[in-house]
Formats: sequence, structure tokens, C-alpha cells
Amino acid sequence: MPRTITVAAVQPALQVADVDNNLARLDELIRDAHRKHNPDVIIVPEAASSPNVHHPAMRTVARPERGAPYELLTGLARELGIVVGGGYLAERDGDAYGHYVLAEPDGTVNSHDKDIPTMWEQNFYVGGNDDGVVDSPTLGSVGLACGWEWARYGTAARLRGRVDVVLGGMCWPTTPQNWVGPFGWWGNREHLQQIELARPLPGQVARLVGAPAVHASHVGPVTMYLPGLPKVPYRTTMLGETQITERDGTILARLSERDGEGHIAATIELAAPQPLDEIQDRYWIPDMTASVRATWDVANLHGKVNYRLRKLVGTHISR
Repeated sequence: MPRTITVAAVQPALQVADVDNNLARLDELIRDAHRKHNPDVIIVPEAASSPNVHHPAMRTVARPERGAPYELLTGLARELGIVVGGGYLAERDGDAYGHYVLAEPDGTVNSHDKDIPTMWEQNFYVGGNDDGVVDSPTLGSVGLACGWEWARYGTAARLRGRVDVVLGGMCWPTTPQNWVGPFGWWGNREHLQQIELARPLPGQVARLVGAPAVHASHVGPVTMYLPGLPKVPYRTTMLGETQITERDGTILARLSERDGEGHIAATIELAAPQPLDEIQDRYWIPDMTASVRATWDVANLHGKVNYRLRKLVGTHISR
């Protein structure tokens, strides 16, 4: 039978590789969202222990799968009596994964490993192979999606018609904001284009899958380095676009990049999925720019090779 629940989504501004302080900040934001909205579910983004960027310190970010990030999310679910979802780099069997946990108040924990690390993320973890569909005792059938899983028709196809709600989040750093001249002009132009790609995405996924979507995203400035050019700083910002949408794509609550850190809440209906849009025979849901497509191909290959070489000598994860 259809039923309504209140869901909240947190948009955090976190620091690269500062795992302990980031977890403390998440604790504050989740508790504040609970006090203000009294929701049944609170969702934080993927990579909530540290933004996923290209930086040597990222090799220190992975924690045991049931380490501190897991303890935070599951502990808050039990203490607050709600469902809590969030992601982090998790170490398991000698590899790191983009892991996302959905913790229930009764102690049940479901999880999903992001299938394809995005571009330079290939330097720091490997992809998983589960389909992202989990059975929640509180919510029913749930689709979990991380990062640019949200941006691919393949993800929508595997969740389509199978889930009552899509939960997860994004870590989308935009183009360099510190370059000048023609490169600065390109960066600003590309940044505006990427905002236009990110804004409709949660609603597009909701319509394709046929279920409401709760999409939490990172926000705020970060500094990383260009892959292959470790001395060239890449100062940028996270795009934001934390949203809660109905199954028809209607935005019920939203935080943009300009809104900064915070949280939102809305009431959604859980019911049998009803896809509204057709799956297209193409890879990306948004019409990705030429530079994004090229970076996807080159950075994926560079990062994958780098990770494997470092794993051979045992330096792919720093403890």
C-alpha cells in the first residue's frame, strides 16, 4: 500500500582527507537535520568521509569497511531511530571501494559499492559489482546510487521498475576556478554548463526509474591536482544540487551551490514504481560536454593503471 514518509538530505562542505573532522561535522549536520525536520530518513552524499578529488592525501582516506564511518552512520540510525544513508571509501580484502551504507534503526545494514570510479577516482579505489537494489525493512525496495551512477542510463535501467525510492548522492567537482586567460574563460564557461547538467539530473533519474529520488551532494571549495601534473593546483568547487524529487521529477526541496552547506526535507510517497520516461540507447543521461567525455576516457585509464601499479608494491592504500 502507498505510504508517505519524511526524508531529509544533507549538503556538507568537507575538507580533503580530513576524515576525523569530516565525520564530526557529519554527526553535527545529521543531528541538526533530525532536530529541525524530524524525518524518517536522512541521506548524506557518497564519499562523505572526504570529497573524492585527485590529491595524494586521498590514499589515507580509506577506512575498514566497518570502521569509523560505518560506526557513525549505524550508531546514529540506532540512536535517533531513523534510517541513515551515507558513503565513504572502505577497505575490504586489500582493495578500496566507493562504499555506500543504508543503516536501519533495528540494526539492519544494507550497502552498495559504486560500480565505476569516476575519472581520477580510479587512482584511489576499484568498482563493485552489485546492482544497488537492497531490501530495507523500513522502506521496502531501495535503489542506492553513488556519484555518476546517477548520470548513466545503465544505472537507471538496472533500478527501473524495481525500487520504491532511489537514495544516494554525488561528489561532483567542477572545472578549475583559479586559471586565467583563455583557460579561465573555458573553466567559467564549462562550470556554468555543468551546473545546467547537474540541476535536472535527480528528477531525470526519478522519471526513468519511476520512484522518488533523494540526492545529497557535496558543496564548497576544494583544491586538488591535475592527474599526471602533481605540481599544478586545481582549485575548484563542488556543484551542490542536493534535491528531493517526486517520481515525476518535481523538485520538492533543493539546495544549490550558492546555498552552501545545509539540509532540506520533504514528504514523499512510497508506492509501486511507475517509470515515465524511456531508457535511451546511449551512455550518459545528460548531454555531457566534449571536455567531460574526453576527461572521462583519459582519466579513467590513467587512474586504473596507476592504482594497479601501486597495488603491486603495496602503496595504493596508506595506513
